[in-house]
Amino acid sequence: MKKLLPHTSHVSPYITPDGLKRLSEELSYLWKSKRPQVTQAVAEAAAMGDRSENAEYIYGKKQLRQIDSRIRFLSKRLGEVVVVDRIPDDTSRIFFGAWVELEDAGGNISRYRIVGPDEFNPDKGYISIDSPMARALLRKTEGEEVTVSSPRGRDTVVVVSIRYGGSKVRGAKGQRAKCVRVKRRGPRKR
Repeated sequence: MKKLLPHTSHVSPYITPDGLKRLSEELSYLWKSKRPQVTQAVAEAAAMGDRSENAEYIYGKKQLRQIDSRIRFLSKRLGEVVVVDRIPDDTSRIFFGAWVELEDAGGNISRYRIVGPDEFNPDKGYISIDSPMARALLRKTEGEEVTVSSPRGRDTVVVVSIRYGGSKVRGAKGQRAKCVRVKRRGPRKR
């Protein structure tokens, strides 16, 4: 089970269609599979007698509270997210969903994808749009130098390439997107 997002004053509502699918599948799994299993295990442990010294019962109740907390979080979060399922009009610049290759001063190449805060995964190279690196990269073009704050200090990197979807984009300024939709899930806040 994933941990909750850190409590911050502002968390971007954006998510990719794949991210939305993963969160929806997690909610479905917790609600339809995991919670009934744990509830059954708690009921069986409770039937054994003294609950105050029954480790299985105590652990099961704790696990049930964690599952319920995650279900509440996912239900609320899925009602707030905005699904970005289109390529931006100007694909020569870095925006949400872009795959970006960066070269540091040592010639090392790093590859990142800018995704929503619910999807970040350092192992896959997914960085949150709320991260300092993603904020520094937004709206930059290929060949531009970018100064990024990191735990080691300030690093300067060069944008080597930008791509959306499966293909690399070079000099595609002004291209129109195939699909121009942004879906909002849940009620609109005023």
